[in-house]
Formats: sequence, structure tokens, C-alpha cells
Amino acid sequence: MNTVYSIGELESFLVAILVLFIGHSVNRHVAFFRKYNIPEPIVGGLIVATIITVLHFNNISLDFTLSMQNTLMLMFFSTVGLAASYKLLLKGGKKVFIFLGIASLYIVIQNAVGVSMATALGLEPLMGLIAGSITLSGGHGTGAAWAQIFSEDYGINTLEFAMAAATFGLVMGGIIGGPVAQRLINKNNLVSSYGIGGNHHKDHPDLVTYDQLEEDRVTAKSILEVLFILLLCVAGAKWIGNLVAIMDISWLKMPDFVYALFIGVVITNITEVSRGYKINSESVDVLGSVSLSLFLSMALMSLKLWEIFDLALPLLAILLVQTVTLALFAYFVTFRLMGSNYDAAVIAGGHCGFGMGATPTAVMNMGALVSRTGPSPQAFMVVPIVGAFFIDIVNAIILQGYLSFIG
Repeated sequence: MNTVYSIGELESFLVAILVLFIGHSVNRHVAFFRKYNIPEPIVGGLIVATIITVLHFNNISLDFTLSMQNTLMLMFFSTVGLAASYKLLLKGGKKVFIFLGIASLYIVIQNAVGVSMATALGLEPLMGLIAGSITLSGGHGTGAAWAQIFSEDYGINTLEFAMAAATFGLVMGGIIGGPVAQRLINKNNLVSSYGIGGNHHKDHPDLVTYDQLEEDRVTAKSILEVLFILLLCVAGAKWIGNLVAIMDISWLKMPDFVYALFIGVVITNITEVSRGYKINSESVDVLGSVSLSLFLSMALMSLKLWEIFDLALPLLAILLVQTVTLALFAYFVTFRLMGSNYDAAVIAGGHCGFGMGATPTAVMNMGALVSRTGPSPQAFMVVPIVGAFFIDIVNAIILQGYLSFIG
């Protein structure tokens, strides 16, 4: 008989913070994790998820209450928007579209790998799409949506596999991003144009680094002001989402975090043009790093790793090949086409994150890198904008093309 223990909201929040402490402690003592910038939420989250998995196989289940998880994600994407002033957008706008082209090309390759391997292994070709961009570039939400479509239109039940594949991708995306980027940085002797170490905010007041080790000169007042703006973005995103649903405006239907990001962009550029109020970038930095870390620790500590164990060997083989393919693509293609410089290396690490998992995983990879190797504001602008907004649209178009071809 399975015994279920419900963990309260406060206690679950404490566990989420503990996950980060565990990850920090392990990274500090294990040279491999430190050398290759494996993010702390990945390390701590996998340790806690492993403990929960052992308990699961001993008929003990822990049910966490994580009602803040979605709000923290929306807060983080709001900080991405607040960091994107029109000056930065003009400066890096071209890179956004170059990276979108690279990411779109990879989705085509990702699905080609999935479909061809599924066919070679004697599986339904549609399963190759599930083990392709549906769950890997799309994540859990996209996987669940397409599983319903496959069930209704093709009579194939793929929900369990979609969730397992998305979980596998989330973990692997966080593991391979750091080593790929660090290898590129070391091999090509790359350095941040802002330097390593030191107080970047002192020399560059408007810089948002997402560096957990950065010394931030913040006050209680500046934190409260930025927290108010972030919660305004979160509430606005939910209002827009509800309004779009009520009015059934299909072309405006997007994940809430996309609305939050663009509300942040609007607010920061209005304040910059009007010059009536200046948003404290260091407070944005602190709250962005905290919300991202806590969101990811909550996502990882609640992973059901036993779903991965249930994967059939052929499907697991497809996912392992997908992991290697993305690592090679990011190393040889993404890095070169993005300019073969330090920012390109950080973007390559980010590509590993959302190409296998999700945009927050990409940012987590990049955050672990810049904490040691220096800021890359261009990477933090390019990757989230493509990963949070454009890539879902491109993914849907490419998937329709594959379905027409397979069908």
C-alpha cells in the first residue's frame, strides 16, 4: 500500500531553498561540477529527486505544495523584460534573428533524428516527434498538448512518454550546457568584455548579470519598488491571459510568461524614454536570480524520475542520441554562427538548455557560466526572447509540416 505524505506550502518552500544549499555545497566540494558549471538547482534537485524516487519504490510518496512555482517563473521572465531596454534591443536585435534561424534549423534536425530513429527501431514515426521537438524544445506543456492531439486524431496514447521525455530533456539540458560552453571558452581562450570578477555594477550601472556571486548595492526601498513592478507584470500577464481566453483570440494565445516578459519590456522602455523614474537594475538582478533559482529548484525537486525508468529502451536510445546531437550542434554550429566569441559560447550553453529542456534551464546554464567567467548581457537578451516567444511559433509550424509529410 502506498503511503502519501502531503508537505505544506511553507515546508515545501523550505525544501526548495534546501535544494539550492545542497547544490551549492556539492558543487563546492566536487571539482567536476565546479569545473563544468553544472547549475546548483540541477545538482541539488537531482539529489532530492533521487531520494524521493527511492521512497517511491518503498511505497512512500511525498506530495509538495508548490503554489509559488508559477509566480516565480513569471517574476523571472518579467526581469528579462525589464533588462531589455530599447538601446540593448537595437544593439542586439540582429543577433536575436540569427539565433532564431539557428534554433529553427535545429528543430528540423531534431525531428529528423527522432522520426528516422523511431522508424529504424520499428516504432510509430509519430513517436519520433514526441521524442523530438514536441517535448525537447517544447517542454512539458507542449508535450501534454500534443499528446492530447495525437490521442484524438491518431488514437495513440503518448501522454506518459511525453512527460517522461520532457523530464529527461530537462535534466540533460541542464547537464550538458555547462560543459559545452566551458569547453568552447577554454579552447578558444574567450573572456567577457566586462572582465572576470570585480564589481560589474559599479562600472556598468545598467548591467543585469544574473550572477549570484555579484555584489549588489540594493536597499529595502529599491527591492520593494522592483518587487512591486515584477508583481505588476505577473498580475498583468494573468489578466491578459484570462482576457485572451475569454475573448477567444487564438492568434494572441501564448504562455503567460511571454506576456510577463513583454510587459516588462514596455515598462522599462517607458521609464527610460520618459526619464521620470529609473528602475534599479541591481534589484532587478537580485530578484531575477532568486526567482529563477527557486523556480528551478521547485521544478527539479518534484521530478518523477521513475517515469524515466519506465521508458522503453528504443525510446531511451532516441533521447540519448538527441542529447549528443544537440551538444555537437551547439558546439560546432551555434557557436560559430553566433560569432565565435564569448557571448556565442554562453549562447551555445543556453541553446543546450532550451533545445533539450526549457528556457529557464537555458538561463540557468548561462547563469552558472557567467558567475565564473563574466557577464554576457547579449546572451541573456537573445536566448530568453527566442526561447520564450519565437521558438514556440516556429516549433508549431515545423511540426505541422512533419505531420503532413508523415501522414
